[in-house]
Amino acid sequence: MTQPIESTKSNKPVIAVLPGDGIGPEVMTATLPLLDWVQDKTGLDFDVCEDAIGGAAYDRYGVPLSDETLALCRGADFILMGSVGGPKWGPAGLDLPYDKRPEAGLLKLRKELDLYANLRPALVFDALVDASTLKADIVRGLDILIVRELTGGIYFGEPRGIETLANGERKGVNTQSYTTGEIRRIGEIAFELAQKRSGKVSSSEKSNVMESGLLWREEITNLHQEKFSDLALEHIYADNCAMQLLRNPGQFDVIVTDNLFGDILSDEAAMITGSLGMLPSASLGEVDQMTGRRRALYEPVHGSAPDIAGEGKANPLAMILSLGMALKYSLDLPDLAADLDRAVARTLDQGLRTADIAESDSKILTTQDMGRAVLDRL
Repeated sequence: MTQPIESTKSNKPVIAVLPGDGIGPEVMTATLPLLDWVQDKTGLDFDVCEDAIGGAAYDRYGVPLSDETLALCRGADFILMGSVGGPKWGPAGLDLPYDKRPEAGLLKLRKELDLYANLRPALVFDALVDASTLKADIVRGLDILIVRELTGGIYFGEPRGIETLANGERKGVNTQSYTTGEIRRIGEIAFELAQKRSGKVSSSEKSNVMESGLLWREEITNLHQEKFSDLALEHIYADNCAMQLLRNPGQFDVIVTDNLFGDILSDEAAMITGSLGMLPSASLGEVDQMTGRRRALYEPVHGSAPDIAGEGKANPLAMILSLGMALKYSLDLPDLAADLDRAVARTLDQGLRTADIAESDSKILTTQDMGRAVLDRL
């Protein structure tokens, strides 16, 4: 999975930093000092280039992702992104058309860089077991990885749109579509990741009612038989998968699924852990044969939370853990990634919290203080 980094511009790893909207700039500011720790440990000298995406980019450039920002991201070794969106640019604010709204910038970035594999871990830290809505004995030790196809399916399929019929009614159309190649490449990543975990993959679709789901099941089965027959593979309908995540989430290790079901299942798994503010993600593309780099975007799962933006209440741990995923998948530094994960766990074990995950006996920290607390424990 991981590839050694070689920047096309210099011998420095190039990091494109896109803080975005809402709490994005705050959690990014709390995270970037950790790069100094990485530099001290490795001797790497990062070239950090910051630009705008989402609503911030619209305000600055008139579009949610400018061509110049896209070019920066193409040339970067990886991208760190905060969050996009907010009511300022929605129906209650500027009421921008969909192609100008903040979320369109993120969708375009994923599509243009072909970041087709979204990795969403659902990890329960021991100190936060009681934050889950499920019983502690069900979620304790939970460690699931959802691998979501990110650039195909119903979010990108054509035809799409809203039309007015002859009788005056309106009709909305979206197309669910997948090819053999799209299915097999996301399946390869899921199986490769399972090889480094418990060796089990659960492939989720709706092959009983959808032809795209039937093709998905057939191609994942073929890939398993051809290249990964030493691993365990189960097929599970998406609705049953949703139910089983609440009933017995510990039965899963790696779940691979399409764009639509992955969007839903990953958010469900996230809430089992107790807080979206704790969960990182990675979006990976193919390995560039010229540079040896795998294009990659790392971002927290949580949204822009505009209601608390600028108040120092945002939890930066998902952004910090997203940097940890970058250490693992883009810089090939799994030991440092594990150190970072342990530092976050120690911070929580010592009762340090932001307001979103606070308990009655917690010491509540600001966004920036939480980032410094993790750094201290490194």
